[in-house]
Amino acid sequence: MTIETIEKNYPKLFKTLPEDVTALRYLVVIDENYNDEDTDEFDAIDPEDFNYLVYVTDTLQESVGEKAIVEMVKKLKYHKDIDEFYLSDVDLYGIQTALDEEGIAKMVLGTVEEVMA
Repeated sequence: MTIETIEKNYPKLFKTLPEDVTALRYLVVIDENYNDEDTDEFDAIDPEDFNYLVYVTDTLQESVGEKAIVEMVKKLKYHKDIDEFYLSDVDLYGIQTALDEEGIAKMVLGTVEEVMA
């Protein structure tokens, strides 16, 4: 997702962003969750239960404020497109969803935009 798309579709969010933000990765990082067979580490966010990890960057948190992030988490927990939600920390979530990475990005940014009203 480009910064132009963010500006067009999420204007309230865009107005809060620093000028040096040029892409989605500066706001939200979305990774497919998988079993790493090469490590003995315990996965707190089990890939069988949560197929994506969502990390909300410090840039996004600082831009919209703690209150908006807390409200976003509350809404995401019960979002219609999320089957399972795990809050590891205020900035890291495990989710089970049928959405792809772009769909997750739209859902997260749309929820942030909604709570900024």
